[in-house]
Amino acid sequence: MARITKEDALNYHAGKRPGKIEVVPTKPYFTQKDLSLAYSPGVAEPCLEIRNNPQDAYKYTDKGNLVAVISNGTAVLGLGDIGPLAGKPVMEGKGLLFKIYGGIDVFDIEVNEKDPDKFVEAVKAIAPTFGGINLEDIKAPECFLIEKRLKEELDIPVMHDDQHGTAIISGAGLINALEVNGKDISKVKVVVNGAGAAAISCARLYISLGVRKENIIMLDSKGVISKSRPSLTPEKEEFATDRTDICTLAEAIDGADVFLGLSKADVLTKEMVRSMAEDPIVFALANPKPEISYEDALESRPDVLMSTGRSDYPNQINNVIGFPYIFRGALDTAATAINEEMKLAAVRAIADLAKQPVPEIVNKVYQVNRLSFGRDYFIPKPVDPRLLTEVSAAVAKAAIESGVARKTITDWNEYKEHLLEFMGRESKLTQQIFDTARSTRQRIVFAEGIHPSMMKAAVMAKEEGICQPILLGNDERIEKLAKELGLSLDGIEVINLRHDREAARRERYARILTQKRQREGYTFEEANDKMFERNYFSMMMVETGDADACITGLYTKYSNTIKVAKEVIGLQEGFDHFGAMHILISKKGTVFIADTLINRSHNAESMMDIARLCDKAVRFFNHEPVMAMVSYSNFGSDKGGSAGHVKEAVEHLQAMYPDWIIDGEMQVNIALDKELRDTKYPFSRLNGKDVNTLIFPCLNAANSSYKMLKAFNSDTEIIGPIQMGLNKPVHFIDFESSVQEILTVTAVAAIDAMANNRKTDL
Repeated sequence: MARITKEDALNYHAGKRPGKIEVVPTKPYFTQKDLSLAYSPGVAEPCLEIRNNPQDAYKYTDKGNLVAVISNGTAVLGLGDIGPLAGKPVMEGKGLLFKIYGGIDVFDIEVNEKDPDKFVEAVKAIAPTFGGINLEDIKAPECFLIEKRLKEELDIPVMHDDQHGTAIISGAGLINALEVNGKDISKVKVVVNGAGAAAISCARLYISLGVRKENIIMLDSKGVISKSRPSLTPEKEEFATDRTDICTLAEAIDGADVFLGLSKADVLTKEMVRSMAEDPIVFALANPKPEISYEDALESRPDVLMSTGRSDYPNQINNVIGFPYIFRGALDTAATAINEEMKLAAVRAIADLAKQPVPEIVNKVYQVNRLSFGRDYFIPKPVDPRLLTEVSAAVAKAAIESGVARKTITDWNEYKEHLLEFMGRESKLTQQIFDTARSTRQRIVFAEGIHPSMMKAAVMAKEEGICQPILLGNDERIEKLAKELGLSLDGIEVINLRHDREAARRERYARILTQKRQREGYTFEEANDKMFERNYFSMMMVETGDADACITGLYTKYSNTIKVAKEVIGLQEGFDHFGAMHILISKKGTVFIADTLINRSHNAESMMDIARLCDKAVRFFNHEPVMAMVSYSNFGSDKGGSAGHVKEAVEHLQAMYPDWIIDGEMQVNIALDKELRDTKYPFSRLNGKDVNTLIFPCLNAANSSYKMLKAFNSDTEIIGPIQMGLNKPVHFIDFESSVQEILTVTAVAAIDAMANNRKTDL
């Protein structure tokens, strides 16, 4: 883990604006009408609706997406009873995690009250505000009483995450660790070191999963909890053992299959681990320093399956894997509780996820070639984007089936798509692109098959059913790299274009290209030499039908790639230019931006071509084009330079296509601010419309705009570049493109190829 200094921590929390969370309006507030709707008199209408039907609070307020993180500060992290005010930074941090992982809004509430009854009354009094309550950092045994009463007396989900979060994540880990070592959960012996809220909840959940109660030995600071010990709390008495032959941890752990530590650092020795059964499972969860270090555990027993609470070691048991998604599923069904069925559903969903192929983003974050289910990976990583959909959906489904849901979900695919769109992680458009690509099996050649990102994207495309990939490059090097990356090339064709066995194909391609370009000075010898270059060879594969589409761009400069594409593929009939588009998808909607890649500068004629290509492309993606041709001036305020070219292009296009919704020239802010534009320029063809297509007068403006938006807003999804105007599907990518971005362009290329094969073009 990175070393965190006191100064770093204090500077982070102070910063330019103290704290970690803020409240952000979700409705317009710029005009007098907006304010009148937001407050008086407009606010009276939803108030009256809610008075008549309290459930309408979920419809007209944020109640259905609002959770209270409530604490009295009596058991804060490893700090103990530091009080409610000192615990506030932790509660704000919990709110931040709720928001970034589950999209859930949070008010942190610190209650200056230690008496359980008074604390419960305080929480009950404010409960109408919220759709759910997350109890946090409340000491045992009071936390058990507080949670029990609130669950009984409130009709919204209540969960003490310190208890159940650790239980759920470690429960998923236990299921999978036992699958790895091949042991029967009903027969394993479990030692729990610690008897606080988390330990009790873990033991209870393990029993629900199949561990036999008599096989659990629990210890507190005084040693083994036995029935002979006086004055036990009800919770400790629940797990007191009849055995009188064991008193210490060393005695209890001898021959045990599982150790769960929720206690303090360094209490588990190497000798104790050596005394455990074969293939022992050690969950050392004291934080930041575990009961035994990862290194010591593996040194003492190479066969150990090890988890800690730390992110710098494998199999981290981290509550953030659970609580955002458990509450997400509960809120989305307007559940009255988080019950055992919902918790067990979360356990199984988390466990199942670790057995699925790991998304590339997870491998990238943890700087590994490929994670796969086994000793070093049996718990999903906190950054796994699938947690949102899989765990939330499992919890929501359990809420409905167990009868605590007030809202029913029937279309689970639609629900998952909604979650991705809500969080800005994926859009319906992206999902449609992938679904459409899967409906056809186009042959796509990856020109730079030796590049790790290209190879990973090709393998993922094969696994996802997006296409039939062809990797171009040295076959021996490709096979070696695949082995290093842990990738399977089964079902993927590899072509070494420089190999002697490809000589006949190179000659055939050269003759075709020579015939096509002989009036431009091409000779056969020159064309044959070019067939040793990846872009010429791959594009000739597309030109001749040996492949349906081509992906290139990671190694080659755009200028060279563009030149080859023009020579080999050529432009669509009726166009003198081709271009590229990027699609930006955010919570504010979808915007198409052109020309982001191909043409350094434009005149009126080239801009008209780009606009015509944009019209076809935007319709291809099932949107009606509303096009703004942008510049630095508005409607003739500057008649020279690029502004003049834009104005001329708009005049011609409006005359040629009177039904098109297109106008300009205009500044970007005017294009995107409908109210401002309609007020200032009511004559515009765009009046009353939200612009979804921006056409820039030069490459610098378009390329800089989309890259700046990408850099400033991590929630914005970028698709592209998407080629427009070539005769056949050849798609370029940026040299910095991620594997996921290459995969998305591959899906677009597959659809493009399908359309091309049906004699329709983009």
